[in-house]
Amino acid sequence: MIKVQTILIIEDEESILDILAYSLRKEGYRVHGTATGQEGLRLFKGISPDVVILDLMLPDMTGFDICKLLTATSTVPILMLTARDDIVDKVLGLELGADDYMTKPFDVREVAARIKALLRRQKTASRSYLSINDVVRIEPRSHTVWKAEEQIALKPKEYELLLLFAQHKNQVFSREEILDTVWDFDYDGDARTVDVHVQRLRKKLGSSIIETVFGVGYKMRGM
Repeated sequence: MIKVQTILIIEDEESILDILAYSLRKEGYRVHGTATGQEGLRLFKGISPDVVILDLMLPDMTGFDICKLLTATSTVPILMLTARDDIVDKVLGLELGADDYMTKPFDVREVAARIKALLRRQKTASRSYLSINDVVRIEPRSHTVWKAEEQIALKPKEYELLLLFAQHKNQVFSREEILDTVWDFDYDGDARTVDVHVQRLRKKLGSSIIETVFGVGYKMRGM
């Protein structure tokens, strides 16, 4: 039996919530929606969604606060929505764990495509594992990453970025090349998205996991 994937929408604009829910149900998803952050957190615990669509501005709390709470205990992909086109908001959202970011108004077809991309990154067909410096181990079959004997929780884009470097050790990637490979859509040319995710990997796996090649981009040194 094919598992029906569940999407949680936390959005206080009724018209946007309705059109997203309607369109995503037509795509075959099970959809739950709410207009408040507190109810969204309650629903999250009850339905265990596969993706969260999260509005930045809510009546009772901010999307930033919700994102921080969710990512503290879960690796479920988060697509953040906002009416504000501020690069500071985008970077902050990504730093807090959001996996993608869209500015209103948007085309619901693009939302659906981004959700499919987020879900696709959670799947893998590989049967082997990759070792990094004999300390970090990537197991693509189970989509897990280990540092020594401790399992490290990574967000989908963090995992895909780590896998890219691990599969191409000693190869230097520019920020633009990384965006093209790991992200299916441009962030309005904002290459700092890559810097944010590299910083998060370094924090979780060690500062030397990815090397900066000044003026060019990043690489993982092969050992």
